[in-house]
Amino acid sequence: MANASRSLCWVDGEWLQGNPPILGPLTHGLWLGSCVFDGARAFEGVMPDLDLHCQRVNASAEALGLRPTKRWQEIVELVREGVARFSGDTALYIKPLYWAEEGGYVSVPPLPESTRFALAIYEAPMLEPTGFSITATSFRRPTIEQAPVNAKAACLYPNSGRAVMEAHAKGFENGVVFDAMGNVAELATANLMLVKDGAVHTPYPNGTFLNGITRQRVIKLLRGAGIEVHERIVTYRDLLEADELFSTGNYSKVTPINRIDDRHLQPGPVAAKARELYWAFAHGQL
Repeated sequence: MANASRSLCWVDGEWLQGNPPILGPLTHGLWLGSCVFDGARAFEGVMPDLDLHCQRVNASAEALGLRPTKRWQEIVELVREGVARFSGDTALYIKPLYWAEEGGYVSVPPLPESTRFALAIYEAPMLEPTGFSITATSFRRPTIEQAPVNAKAACLYPNSGRAVMEAHAKGFENGVVFDAMGNVAELATANLMLVKDGAVHTPYPNGTFLNGITRQRVIKLLRGAGIEVHERIVTYRDLLEADELFSTGNYSKVTPINRIDDRHLQPGPVAAKARELYWAFAHGQL
């Protein structure tokens, strides 16, 4: 959770401490959900793939009918300015946002020219790579006809929250969410990979979940290291029979999974290699 006392927010040309009140009850982004964001990380003096995250937030805005007010290069420079205001002792979460201020009074769509931008940066320690537990949930990812799955849109996350709550109620830390056909899509809060006989398998991006930037980076790194990666249909049974399971995502990058239902797993060598490769990439060693 963001600590408002350890956060900065850039809005309307100035840096503000904490969590400034910038939305009103008639703001379209609050009322009717025209809000998109992205998440990048600053840790150990690096900000891997920051350019891709800033490009994606603009693409997400356009997917929701918003009009980006910043070039992605401008967002990168703002991020660098903001990160420099922190001590560097704690990992940071970097969150650029767009939303519509107006629209919806007569019809639902946002008014593109009312698009606003903010950038939030706050301290958020990364999880230790000791592993976490997962289980199946009853939730599914929508298709493009049902929701803006081609954007990192805030309106998609209540469903993720419901999946996490269901997993917690069953005694697990995260939950597997399925696609419209009942196959594995991803975890509620991250992409998912399994290892079988030394090869990595992961659900192919079929338009129901966000093809994560960290996911794409890890796949590229693994293939570059000579490890087979198969993007394919994955069933829950595949997960139950895997030699290893691990997640990829912006929050903690590469993290092993140590339990699925009643089966306990040890963090394995392929997950460790994926994490090693990502850290080397992040620090410019590849």
